[in-house]
Amino acid sequence: MPLTVKTTAPEYGSPISDPRYLTVLKDPFYRCLVDLQDLISYETAAFWRSRNVRSVHLPVTTGSISSPMGLGSDSLPVQVDLFGVPVYLADSMQFMLEYGCRLTDSGCYYLMPSFRGEDTDATHLSQFFHSEAEIPGSLGDVIETADAYIRHLASAIVSELADPVRQVVGGTEHIEKFLASPTTPMTFDEAVDELGASPEFFEFHDEWRTIKRAGERRLLEHYGPAVWLSHFDHLSVPFYQAADASGQKALNADFLLGPGEVMGCGERHLGGAEVRAALTQHHVAEEEYAWYVGMKDHHPLRTSGFGMGVERFLMWVLNHSDIRDLQLVERINGVVTAP
Repeated sequence: MPLTVKTTAPEYGSPISDPRYLTVLKDPFYRCLVDLQDLISYETAAFWRSRNVRSVHLPVTTGSISSPMGLGSDSLPVQVDLFGVPVYLADSMQFMLEYGCRLTDSGCYYLMPSFRGEDTDATHLSQFFHSEAEIPGSLGDVIETADAYIRHLASAIVSELADPVRQVVGGTEHIEKFLASPTTPMTFDEAVDELGASPEFFEFHDEWRTIKRAGERRLLEHYGPAVWLSHFDHLSVPFYQAADASGQKALNADFLLGPGEVMGCGERHLGGAEVRAALTQHHVAEEEYAWYVGMKDHHPLRTSGFGMGVERFLMWVLNHSDIRDLQLVERINGVVTAP
C-alpha cells in the first residue's frame, strides 16, 4: 500500500502569501529534494562507470526531434528561432546517444533537461530532467540494465538518505518493498486482457491503442510495486522503435512505478531501410532525419536505450501527488517566473 503521510510541500496551486522561491527556501521538503537530486547525479555516474558506459556532452538544440508529429507522437516539440535559424529545444537526445554508441564500446548516457510543448499537469512537466542511456544490444539487454539502474538509485536513497526522506514522507517502506520484489513483466495485450478493453484505461485508434494513466495505476495496484509493460502496438510508438517479426508489435517497454510510467525503453532499427519503412508507416517526412537514416546506412548497429524522468521518479520516492512541486525553480510554458 502507498504511504498516506503528507509531505511538507504545499499542494500545487494552493494559496501562499510569499513568492514561491521564498517558500522553497524555508521548506525542509526542498532541502531533501536537493539532497536527492545530488545523489541521483552522483549515483548515475557511478552506475554507468561500473559498466564502462561513457558520459557524453550534448547540446540542448536539435534539428531532429524524437517525438515528431505523426503516428506514435506523444509530445509537442518546442521550436525556437536561433539567430534566424529555426531549431528545436531537445525533447530527448536519443538520436545523439545512438550516434555516441558508434564512438564507444559499451554505450553512452547523459543527465540533462528536456523540453516539451504540452501544458504541465500533476504528472507531467514541460521542462524536466531526463536520465537517458543507449547501449549496444537488444530490448532484453536494455530492460535488464534499466531495471538495475533504477534499483541502484533506490538502494542508494535507502542507504544514504533514509532519514531526510522519512522526515518529509514518514517512511521508506515503499522503497524497501520495491527493492525486495521482482518487477512484474506484462505485454500490452496481456494488460488489455487483464483490465478489459475499457476507455477508462485505454485509448483506441483505428490501428493502435495506448494505455492511460488510470490503466497504469490499475496494473500497479494488481501487480506492483513495479511492472514492465512491453510490446505495444507498433503504430502507437515513435518511428524509431524496432518491431518484432510480425511487424505489429514494438520492441519497447515502459517501467511503471508509483505515479505510472517513470521510464520508457526500446530497441532501435538496425539499418536505414528499416528506418525509411517506419517513417513512411508513421507518416513522418524523412527530410529532417536524413542524417539519422544515413548513419544507419553506413554504420548499422543494434542498440537499445531508455529514458527516465527524474522528477517522476522522485514523485514515487517522496510519495508526492503533484510533479509540479518537484521543481526548485518553476518553469511553465508561456509564463515568466522568478528566479
